[in-house]
Amino acid sequence: MKVFGSDNSELMTVSAIQRSGDELILKGKIFGAMPMIAKLRPEEARAALRLLDFKTIMFLLSLLFRPAVAKAGAKRPTKTAANSKS
Repeated sequence: MKVFGSDNSELMTVSAIQRSGDELILKGKIFGAMPMIAKLRPEEARAALRLLDFKTIMFLLSLLFRPAVAKAGAKRPTKTAANSKS
């Protein structure tokens, strides 16, 4: 999983999410170079859930089923004469 900044630069790559006792452990790299291990405690998870309103919760659920966004600079496939039948 990758997290991007407002300028679409990669901020963090999460390579593993694991449980360790009562904590959630996130392993990855920040800015593609610096390794990190982050711990999410139960009280912090509850605090994060309090930040969400109903509309945002519904958006998060729908996000799982949305199509991927094309990367900046990536070329979209074009119709060719062989693909279009008129």
